[in-house]
Amino acid sequence: MSDLSSVLDDLHRESEELDLLVGGLDEEGWRLATPAPGWTVAHQIAHLAWTDRSALLAVTDAEAFAKEVEKAIAAPGGFVDEGAEEGAARPPAALLAGWRSGRGALEDSLRAAPAGTRFPWYGPPMSVASVATGRLMETWAHGQDVADALGVTRTPTDRLRHVVRIGVRARDFAFGVRGLTPPEGEFRVQLVSATGELWTYGPEDAPQRVTGPALDFCLLVTQRAHRADLAVRAQGPDADRWLDIAQAFAGPPGDGRQPKEARSAEPLPQEPPGEPRPAAPTPEDRCRKEEPGE
Repeated sequence: MSDLSSVLDDLHRESEELDLLVGGLDEEGWRLATPAPGWTVAHQIAHLAWTDRSALLAVTDAEAFAKEVEKAIAAPGGFVDEGAEEGAARPPAALLAGWRSGRGALEDSLRAAPAGTRFPWYGPPMSVASVATGRLMETWAHGQDVADALGVTRTPTDRLRHVVRIGVRARDFAFGVRGLTPPEGEFRVQLVSATGELWTYGPEDAPQRVTGPALDFCLLVTQRAHRADLAVRAQGPDADRWLDIAQAFAGPPGDGRQPKEARSAEPLPQEPPGEPRPAAPTPEDRCRKEEPGE
């Protein structure tokens, strides 16, 4: 099995796992608020469906995709939210069916793409593997929001290695996007997978390192949990700073999540004010910044 086939298989499984969470929801379940302010479960799935459609256009119709990029440039502050709002307003059955058909069409197109093909995107062109890996990371991150809304604890899998890889590769981007100079030299990153395997990145003798569970690292770099609530540890001042600002997604720094202690001290509004804004990677972000995982 090729590496590309493997990541596409993992993307398929990740999507199917999320499908199991939402497939049997009633109307009330689709309208549950998620940790992303202003976004319901329906918004989360609508965003994934919208991004899948954008990726499918990039893979199958570069001319049509270029028109979508023009729309993004014309309305950089709202086109992602508008797509989520439009999708979330659809009947749940139609939204679910559209997400299923769109992600299936994208998977088929990626599997059929010739080796070495690169596709246009809102940022730099993307390889087939990068498109698939990015879709898996975003599906997992938005799936976490859905699971949190439903009060479900998901069992972590070794598919997290794709999220970890993007997070590690995005280290310098996380510093740069905040106007900080990236540290010289690599860190040693040692993470324990869900099955107890040690995943390592960087030189073994690097003076600065990051250790902990792979799941916690993924929650950190997708900004689905605050560092204070996770068991990821740093050795060295630069590595410690990285854990404060880490992000696996392109675009401006996200607001992240508050520590559990802070959240429990403040009552959550029933309808969060302001424009809905996901904390995960979006094409809107990518149209401004280079894709760190590419």
